[in-house]
Amino acid sequence: MAEVSTKTIAQNKKARHEYFVIESFEAGIELVGTEVKSLRAGGVNLKDSWCSIENGELYVKQMHISPYDHGNLFNRDPLRERRLLMHKREINRLFGLVKQKEYTLIPLSLYFKGSRVKMQLGLCKGKKLYDKREDAAKRDAKREIDRAIKERNR
Repeated sequence: MAEVSTKTIAQNKKARHEYFVIESFEAGIELVGTEVKSLRAGGVNLKDSWCSIENGELYVKQMHISPYDHGNLFNRDPLRERRLLMHKREINRLFGLVKQKEYTLIPLSLYFKGSRVKMQLGLCKGKKLYDKREDAAKRDAKREIDRAIKERNR
């Protein structure tokens, strides 16, 4: 079977700072033609986006896809809700986890897989302020260690 190429369009760096990612999933996304063309040009922002499950369907909200320059009347609302495509069983499992354990569904990245647009969803739990400080301290310590090793190897 042929290897399917993937090309990352956008990543949500804020998500990994604000949340613990428990598990990640891949979902297709329902788009119109001008939105795909805008994605190819890199006009997307995942920063404040989140997902919800309504009537057994998964939607991404507040994902901003800039209007395509040459799209004129075919352009849609940049912040419209977009349906995510996953198997019903997966959606029901996520719905149970979100309701019972108070997890959140956050888009982590958007990418092309072949000619299709896919979204990596994270099942996340919110970080507290002390968790963020702890992560920053670990990052700084690692940076210091790497610097010391680099100095020593000169």
